[in-house]
Amino acid sequence: MENRASRGFRAIELRELWAYRELALSLALRDLKVRYKQAVFGVLWAVLQPLLGAFVFTFVFARVADVSSGDIPYMVFAFVGTMAWSYHSSSVTSGTESMVENSLLVTKIYYPKLVSPLASCLTPLVDLAISLVVLAVLLPLYGVRPGLPVLALPLGLALMFVVAFSFALWFSALNVRYRDVRYVVRFGVQIWLFVSPVAYPLQLLDEPWRTVYLLNPVAGVLTLLRWSLLDGPAPTIGTLGSAGVALVVLVTGLAYFQRTERHFADVV
Repeated sequence: MENRASRGFRAIELRELWAYRELALSLALRDLKVRYKQAVFGVLWAVLQPLLGAFVFTFVFARVADVSSGDIPYMVFAFVGTMAWSYHSSSVTSGTESMVENSLLVTKIYYPKLVSPLASCLTPLVDLAISLVVLAVLLPLYGVRPGLPVLALPLGLALMFVVAFSFALWFSALNVRYRDVRYVVRFGVQIWLFVSPVAYPLQLLDEPWRTVYLLNPVAGVLTLLRWSLLDGPAPTIGTLGSAGVALVVLVTGLAYFQRTERHFADVV
């Protein structure tokens, strides 16, 4: 099949994306197999990574720095943060390189190019699902019982996916033209971790800085997840601002991706 390039901006064809759903799942499964193919612990890494991260944060922030997580046991507070961050960082970094890594597909056949960054955001969902099972074991051990807010968990997970996919769109398109983007993203993700409330509560900040801080979309994701899973502080109007920023990144990312994808086959 020929490699048809789009001309100019066009609306997202959801029917076309759905028609190529098997390709997206195949790419996601391929990435999953590559990730664990030669790993000594295999899928166990999906359990160890957030657990080890939570243990380290508990020692450094709760024990050494004496950071309080309020009424929530710090271990589960940190576990939810590392669980969500692991998904976000993995999706963004792998999504950044998705077009370059699929260069043979890009140059040889036609398919909706959105499938590549989309598949990169699907792969880490397996690790996330495993982490949620581990969390379900940890919660009763630490005496935490989710209340009615747990019904909002799908909303928090959906926002987490949208945020990761939005940035993956931008970075994947930029990385096709500027190959050093991947290195900037890897470094930037490390900095992003510390300016996101992964290991410390947002409530440590006073207004108006707390609202400004929520312009970081990851902060809104963590607020929703901790509220739904740990009965933490409820989302505020600032959380809506976080979701709004995520929407802006998504819309502009889609526009830039579609405007530049017709050149992918020439430069990838």
